[in-house]
Amino acid sequence: MLEKEDKQVFDIIQGELERQENELNMIPSESYASKAVLEAVGSVLNNKYAEGYPTKRYYQGNKYVDEIEQLAIDRAKKLFGAEHVNVQPNSGSPANMAIYFSVLNPGDKIMGMDLSQGGHLTHGSPVNFSGKLFNFVHYGVDKETGLLDMEKIREIALREKPKMIISGYTAYPRLIDFKKFHEIAEEVGAYSMADVSHIAGLIVGGAHPSPLPFTDFVMTTTHKTLRGPRSAIILCKEKFAKHIDKAVFPGLQGGPHEHVIAGKAVCFLEAMKPEFKEYAHQVVKNAKVLADTLMSKGIKLVSNGTDNHLILIDLINTKSVGKVGVGKDYAVALEEAGIVLNANTIPYDPSTPFKPSGLRLGTPILTQRGMKEAEARQIGEWIAAVIENKDDTELKKKIKQDIKELCGRFKAY
Repeated sequence: MLEKEDKQVFDIIQGELERQENELNMIPSESYASKAVLEAVGSVLNNKYAEGYPTKRYYQGNKYVDEIEQLAIDRAKKLFGAEHVNVQPNSGSPANMAIYFSVLNPGDKIMGMDLSQGGHLTHGSPVNFSGKLFNFVHYGVDKETGLLDMEKIREIALREKPKMIISGYTAYPRLIDFKKFHEIAEEVGAYSMADVSHIAGLIVGGAHPSPLPFTDFVMTTTHKTLRGPRSAIILCKEKFAKHIDKAVFPGLQGGPHEHVIAGKAVCFLEAMKPEFKEYAHQVVKNAKVLADTLMSKGIKLVSNGTDNHLILIDLINTKSVGKVGVGKDYAVALEEAGIVLNANTIPYDPSTPFKPSGLRLGTPILTQRGMKEAEARQIGEWIAAVIENKDDTELKKKIKQDIKELCGRFKAY
């Protein structure tokens, strides 16, 4: 139908499908939603307004919408072991905003990781609503090890007395001690919050410790390692249920996107299957092999490895590079070879966010496609070769062809 109605849009979408099939998509915040998830998101639920919550709507005609939203809620509660879930947030940033506004007031002090150290924009960046509306204080990682220093974090919390402490990051390749964060929050009388957007799939798959049931608020997007539609959910203790629901609607949003909520319901069911646990553990195995391969080629990694799905390359201290602010140049060179990742700041980066000195990459999509340790090792060798010979056009052309052949053996769809 789309091809007939709008050939131009159809062709662009087909081009993107071909790109996703024939390149190694290694941006760690991306995954490929299943055909079932895509079908739900593209359903007639798109047509329905449903302001309010199941059985408490401001519009009529919500019999089936109520059923789908309640199903999504019930599945998420079971999957994560949560007391309360709100499935209406449209994406991660407004979901974090809803958590802040549920129990805090503008100007209140919040503690989170600095953006340049691996935190998210919504964890207090001055250019974001969070940094403009709230008084953020930040912690980072140890300069030598690249690891969280929980005692230093505790010292900052004791000194600053924030009303909320955030854990969970966008560029931290190691395990997070959510229990310790909650204990520090309790000690200073703060709410504990975990943003597990990157690692939610690993958590429910048993490949990373969970922040539940002890953490007060947990937010996750649903499109990263969870492999669902581009959206988000909030999980919290029952005592905060009304606060969260009011903050989402009518506080920050109007009509929920029920077609996307249907896609969430599907992805939650998919994540309950045994093969999802296998996927989660294989993501970590692949990341470790990839990290070891890169390091064996003289490439420096932040924290000297990974415990999760994510790797952060330090180009300043990589022998073949040794330059500041060149992350984008190397990201472009790798894309020319068929490897898609993103330039990223590294902890204590002497350059700017516009010219970062690192590269961020991950293994979720490779693993979804069925690739394992042998493929991860080969991919690591290709990445190292491009980093060592960034301007070698023939090398990049040869690797791109090899990658196309590899992708042909591990179909995306």
